[in-house]
Amino acid sequence: MQHDAFIGQVQARARLDSRGAAERVTRASLETLAERVPASVAEKAAAQLPQEVGEHLRRVAYTPGEPYTGIRMDREEFFNRVAERAGTSYPKAIHEARCVIEVATEATEGALATQIRPALDDDLAEVLFAGSTD
Repeated sequence: MQHDAFIGQVQARARLDSRGAAERVTRASLETLAERVPASVAEKAAAQLPQEVGEHLRRVAYTPGEPYTGIRMDREEFFNRVAERAGTSYPKAIHEARCVIEVATEATEGALATQIRPALDDDLAEVLFAGSTD
């Protein structure tokens, strides 16, 4: 999947009014995900996405002592970070992040879910991988 198609899918599924909004939520969701999972997992997932999209998983600045472990955060903190980065509300951040993850999972033929889901707490994974229609 190419970058334009990826962003178009996010825009359509999240029912966003612009490509810019889809870009913003994609960046916010993947950067937050990159903070949460081990760097090696984020790198593997990034390599399977369109380059411009995958860079969001590589761009996060880790603090010393945390580069390979991922930052522990619960579901609420995760989606609060997405909302803050995307400039949206908490409920919208949940739906929009789920759309991004759904498109990313499809773009990687399921590999993203296979690699990322085990690195997340069950509560967060259940919501994040629920898809755009649940």
